[in-house]
Amino acid sequence: MKIALHDHENNGYPNLALMKLSAWHKAQGDSVEWFNAMFSYDKVYSSKVFTWTKKDPYLPKNAVIGGTGHDIAATLPDDVEKMMPDYSLYDCDKSYGFLTRGCIRSCPWCFVPKKEGRIRAHQDLEDFLQHKEAVLMDNNVLAHKHGIEQIEKMAKIGIKVDFNQGLDARLIDNAMAKLLGKLRWKPSIRLACDTVAMIEPIRKAVELLRWHNATPSQYFCYVLVKDIDDALERVKFLKGIYVYPFCQPYRDKDGTEPTREQKAFARFCNHRAVFRSTTWEDYRFAKAV
Repeated sequence: MKIALHDHENNGYPNLALMKLSAWHKAQGDSVEWFNAMFSYDKVYSSKVFTWTKKDPYLPKNAVIGGTGHDIAATLPDDVEKMMPDYSLYDCDKSYGFLTRGCIRSCPWCFVPKKEGRIRAHQDLEDFLQHKEAVLMDNNVLAHKHGIEQIEKMAKIGIKVDFNQGLDARLIDNAMAKLLGKLRWKPSIRLACDTVAMIEPIRKAVELLRWHNATPSQYFCYVLVKDIDDALERVKFLKGIYVYPFCQPYRDKDGTEPTREQKAFARFCNHRAVFRSTTWEDYRFAKAV
């Protein structure tokens, strides 16, 4: 069979589902390539991660479309989900995967509780590890015994790690900080400060992590931007403890476009040189936001 894969976002970031589909079909003896509207295929798979990404009009009507941006309930078949990803698809130099799926939290802006449910073990590190660096995509890896056991394994192996969805600061006590201090971080320790209530847990977590010599190149924190004054309070706090904020303007489940002010605030925070050299008030005045 001639198989085509299509990445709706096409932003250079590897799509794990497509890599697993590629691996599965190649194992069946099928040929796999990127979708080209000028050619015909026996089967076309497309992944759409974000609800606001526009659907590609050139996809054939019988294309199999998955991903949260298309159908929140869509999942890979079990035999495909268990495959070692085909890293050659994106010419990856690091490994990608989930140790756990689901979460113990029920944040109202998050798709995970509805899509994945309560947290559970998913895979072992060896199931997807092929490189000296690993990107872990778990939503709350510290909330499950299996995730912690896998972190202990990473510390022993000595691979570089990046928990790219952020760690839950509320679960970082002294013992956890000591364990995380044994990891080799690439490139940063990521946390999330989506509400003012997270300020104290993050303060405590960062203090403990630094005490236990968790020393990545930087500490990094996701900041959900809905109300500007609320977000500004969190950003000022993060700057005060030398943690870089990365602001993400709020989008509802339908992907409604953020306001002009929300986008301007995100640009101010996410441009490191601007963030270090000016204040939001001055930036806002200069840009007439």
